[in-house]
Amino acid sequence: ALPEKKMVFKGLVTNKEDMNKLMLTPRIRYPLLGGSALITFEKEEVARTIIEMKEHVVELSCGEELEELDRCRVRVQAAPVDILLPSALEIGLTRSSRSILVSDLPSLGISEEVLLDKLELFFSKTKNGGGEVESREFLDDSGQVVLTFVQDGVAEPLIARGRIQVLIGKGKYEVKISPRMSGDVTNLQLQPCRCPRTVLLSGIPDVLVEEAMRDTLEIHFQKASHRGGEVDALGYVPAGRLGVAVFMEDVD
Repeated sequence: ALPEKKMVFKGLVTNKEDMNKLMLTPRIRYPLLGGSALITFEKEEVARTIIEMKEHVVELSCGEELEELDRCRVRVQAAPVDILLPSALEIGLTRSSRSILVSDLPSLGISEEVLLDKLELFFSKTKNGGGEVESREFLDDSGQVVLTFVQDGVAEPLIARGRIQVLIGKGKYEVKISPRMSGDVTNLQLQPCRCPRTVLLSGIPDVLVEEAMRDTLEIHFQKASHRGGEVDALGYVPAGRLGVAVFMEDVD
């Protein structure tokens, strides 16, 4: 369910054939194996340079004054990060014949379960235009409630009314009644995309604690003498563990 928001339209009127198009904001989960790191630079050209060099020797002494023979170095490999982004998406929508979506619910300071009980009690009564409720569900993402009735023919008259005064406790509150829509992805097309500012570092040995290794990598790759630059973000997963990186749309 999509949350309802009051908006002021300041854009341009689109073509009629574009009205049924859906805007997608990608949020990609990328598995990260142990002994690897993802480093995002502020500039694309820095990332390209690091990838072109392929192998990097990282000093683990963090700049301490040690003799040359006492210094510890590791070799890590740099590679580009390729992810799959949706290029086309089609969703088939189905309108439920026995369910309603209840929105504009009041903030009463009661638990979700108590609110569901009170809504079920009200809408289960035929004098209120309802009927026996089969199930109820609170949608955390929108603060709306889905009520499903046992019999057909109960939901449609309520939806046709649009808004209804609901008795909750000692007060009456106007709520909105909408049809319950469910959707299934009928067609999804993906295309490969290379992250322009992010580099995958692999082959990192488990020789430092997690925080120290993360700091060491960031210090190394932000130095101009190592062909690096300013680091925007860095995620490191030690050997023997698994991680998941989340890529979101770059709005810069």
